[in-house]
Amino acid sequence: MSSDFQWSLRGRCYKLGDNVPHPGGVIPLSLITARETDPKVLIPKLFSETDPGFSTRCRPGDLIITGKNFGMGVKSTGYIAMAALGLGLLCESMSVQAYREALSTGLRVLSPCPGILELCERDDDVEIDYRTGEFINHTRNLRKTFTPMPPTLQELVAEGGTIPWLAKWWKTTGSKEVSS
Repeated sequence: MSSDFQWSLRGRCYKLGDNVPHPGGVIPLSLITARETDPKVLIPKLFSETDPGFSTRCRPGDLIITGKNFGMGVKSTGYIAMAALGLGLLCESMSVQAYREALSTGLRVLSPCPGILELCERDDDVEIDYRTGEFINHTRNLRKTFTPMPPTLQELVAEGGTIPWLAKWWKTTGSKEVSS
């Protein structure tokens, strides 16, 4: 686990509505079909079709807060960019496939977060602790507790996603004889 990993994020709210597709809404389809995985290439294109210039305005700790059905369609590369930027994600709902893809990149994500859109507006000062589910909107003095990230997934996210987690697992157990 990275020594600078933080479970609690505080930053500006970037609020999206319902039914935001991954291709075109989060990241251009051309980068998905090209199977681009380099964060340096992906970051400038994050939300470029829905909010041009987003990647130059966002800061580590900012939170993407979305409505229902976030990240529909072909996915993964946008989550790589979000994780690389140190952003967090809170969704009213997202598909199981989108949730798995976000976790596999090491992105801090909570879903479902029922009613999250009613608790914030764009650019509000918001905070979330992914281990406890405590959400605070400092701008509006609102608090709500959502279901926290399951402990079984916390190590995966803290390690940076599937690939770093598997590398660590292999290093600690892979060289030992595995019985069937």
